Amino acid sequence: MSGATMEMRLLEDVVGGGGVLDLPDDGVHRVCYVVHGQVNCGLTGGGAVLHDDQSVLVKGPTKLVAAPSGVTLWRFELAPAGKPHVSLAAASGTTREKLRQATTLPAGDSGLLIRNDGVSFPPGGCAYLHTHQGPGIRCLIEGGIRIDTMGHSASYGPGGAWFEGGPDPVFAQAAADRPSRFIRVMVLPARLKGKSSISYVNAEDREKPKAQSYKGYVDEVLES
Repeated sequence: MSGATMEMRLLEDVVGGGGVLDLPDDGVHRVCYVVHGQVNCGLTGGGAVLHDDQSVLVKGPTKLVAAPSGVTLWRFELAPAGKPHVSLAAASGTTREKLRQATTLPAGDSGLLIRNDGVSFPPGGCAYLHTHQGPGIRCLIEGGIRIDTMGHSASYGPGGAWFEGGPDPVFAQAAADRPSRFIRVMVLPARLKGKSSISYVNAEDREKPKAQSYKGYVDEVLES
């Protein structure tokens, strides 16, 4: 897949109690993050139960079954461009597409890595002008944030999603009056497994204390 044009997208599944999201083995790589609630993932070995602020990389055909209280999922997908997404049956809940973006995956001989992590800022924190080594989708889960890139500035509240291509420099400014946090999924060269993908544009920023902190969920090399 390295160097290929693919599509990254973010879907929100709101699943009622006992509802089922049936994901096929269709060549789409999926990371499912629990915004709130509880879900059983029918994975190999009897499945795993996920709660608030937990994620899973879905491999192969999988049934996600919501607990009696229901669950809200953010489903990050890497798919062939134009491939239709899977939606919940009406009896189980609703699926809403939050963001879709065609992108070129990082080229190289090491293969590709899919990374899901969370980035947190204290009130007034910022991420100095920086780049990454691959594309990704972010979605704010709390607080507020302004993203400046390529001469454009946009602000996001909880549930707001945006795409970053990777090599384009980005400056991020979090809300001044409350903590902020976003969830992201990036596609990176496999050689970065366990390593940071960020690079600061200005030399004077590289040694400054950094406001942001990270929580890792998924960091796995993709099978071609």
